[in-house]
Amino acid sequence: MIEIGVLIPQNFRLLSVAAILDVFDTVNGFYRKDKLETPFNISLITADDKDYNFSEHPCISLQKATNLDLILVPSFATNDIKECISVNKSYIPWLNKQHNKGAEIATFCTGAFLLAASGLLDGKAATTHVDACSAFSTAFPQVHLKADKTVTQDGKLFTSGGATSTFHLLLHLLQIHCGKDMAVKVAKVFAIDMDRVNQLYFSTFQPIRHHNDELVASAQEKIENNYQDVATIEEMIKDIPSSRRNIVRRFKQVTGITPIEYLQQTRIEAAKKLLEQTAQQMTEVIYNSGYNDPKAFRKVFRKSVGMTPTQYRDKFQAR
Repeated sequence: MIEIGVLIPQNFRLLSVAAILDVFDTVNGFYRKDKLETPFNISLITADDKDYNFSEHPCISLQKATNLDLILVPSFATNDIKECISVNKSYIPWLNKQHNKGAEIATFCTGAFLLAASGLLDGKAATTHVDACSAFSTAFPQVHLKADKTVTQDGKLFTSGGATSTFHLLLHLLQIHCGKDMAVKVAKVFAIDMDRVNQLYFSTFQPIRHHNDELVASAQEKIENNYQDVATIEEMIKDIPSSRRNIVRRFKQVTGITPIEYLQQTRIEAAKKLLEQTAQQMTEVIYNSGYNDPKAFRKVFRKSVGMTPTQYRDKFQAR
């Protein structure tokens, strides 16, 4: 029997925990129905003395949770991930100890931040919620972030992308421990498309605005208001009292990307909204999002979004 420990840290997202428990409970139910020994024994692991009564599974303190085969770290319901890691720091040495003893560790969505804080992901592949990737790569540059991936595995460490990608990692774990037939059976029960490996098309460009650099804020405003017309850095900053070198340096320091990359992402986000919300012809979408070269637009779009503009419209256009 595989001993599973589901972490219940502070600020955990209930939906994430519920999905994890529901899937493994469902698998145990299948085995019981066939009068077979259940493959999973599930415990909730806490760093406090709380008894979480939303589950039939027992709560065990960190000190008593010593012999686990698989540890699952749910996502966090917080906008301050740095503070969230701080209040859950007691889990970090425990995760290291369990990994050294041979336990597998799987994180879901923003749960990857806690595992990365342990140092265990340094030099290894990982993913997280697509909109948290920028913050993740800034906080943990030693991790090989695969922002496009739905699921990653590097040795005994597993991570998944945002929200429903949780189910794809759970299916991956089930395939390892119970076989492909069980993974397919569970996919059908929960209506999960097993062929989804890319999450880039779920991303939304969310530029950093909470900063005190007025020059950078001015450059951001110029790009956002004139993305259809400007083409060079010089055009973007011609009225800003700063040298090209200085504004580029400060811009990247504040936003994490260069002004040209910012312009590109602003344009792609505009194109996505046109594809979602209008019936404009593709040539109109290209022109109205600031591009003149259809070939260049399609190349940039596919690289940024992970699919062609037509595929994106088919998937997300409101009907």
